[in-house]
Amino acid sequence: MKKTIDKHDFVQEFRNYNREDNFSREGLEALFDYIEQYEEETGLEIELDVIAICCEYTEYENIQEFNENYGKECETIEDIEYYTQVIPLSGDGFIIQDF
Repeated sequence: MKKTIDKHDFVQEFRNYNREDNFSREGLEALFDYIEQYEEETGLEIELDVIAICCEYTEYENIQEFNENYGKECETIEDIEYYTQVIPLSGDGFIIQDF
């Protein structure tokens, strides 16, 4: 049995698991849009697993924070995209698929 959820339900599930601090509100909404787009493009349904998402994706405020975490010297988002999937946010923030 599957349940269809909307963006509000998605964000609420992170609260239910006490994981709302893993991502900003904007980050959670961007993740929802990214997963939804992936499902549409591939025809695959993704089961919502909050813990797995928290382990697989990380939100960064800027490239410097990413570089410090990964020991890289990236200067642009395009440099980071060489290594992994990037979900841009407003300002300098972004989410990556951890590698």
